[in-house]
Amino acid sequence: MGRTARAGNREPDDAELLALLLRAGGRAPVGTGLAHRLLRRFGSLREVLHADSASILAEVGVGHARLAVLRAVPLLARRYFEQSLPVGACIRSPADTEAFLLSKLRHLAHERFCCLYLDNRHRVLRFDELFRGTIDGTSVYPREVVKEALAANAAAVILAHNHPSGVAEPNQADERITRRLKSALELVDIRLLDHLRIGDSGTTSLASRGLL
Repeated sequence: MGRTARAGNREPDDAELLALLLRAGGRAPVGTGLAHRLLRRFGSLREVLHADSASILAEVGVGHARLAVLRAVPLLARRYFEQSLPVGACIRSPADTEAFLLSKLRHLAHERFCCLYLDNRHRVLRFDELFRGTIDGTSVYPREVVKEALAANAAAVILAHNHPSGVAEPNQADERITRRLKSALELVDIRLLDHLRIGDSGTTSLASRGLL
């Protein structure tokens, strides 16, 4: 009986989840065979969901209706996490912040530098994309960060930028700009709580590395 209960509560694996999505997008029944083929071809569930349309449609059995369902999943996930930190919401944990910023930045092909502005009770005031760069990097200007933080009447700031290379490990340039921004914000009594680097594998907190 214990084994049955555990089996009933087992989370579906990637192939089973993908098969559920594919069934929702077509009239003809589909088992896990198509899902397994897609996973073998693209390597992971995430890569299936982000593959280009022509590659997905090349698989027999997908079709435009099932493609539309697959396209909706990343968008639905982003909307879900974006709405987890609306204006006025209080940040309860670092995990809330990481999930929100991942939803905003992880999927982007070019580097973006963003700021999350908070009041003195760590409630969200605003989220802004301040700088946009190429796939290799972006220029960050402390004066602009300070100006926007003051305009938002922020008491604290969390910074984030994505690395389209997929690597979340901070480099020396990240450390240098973090120290410059921390010093600039301190001059106007605004705390820099963290600087998160967003990669495919997740996030890296520079605060947790002792750099703030």
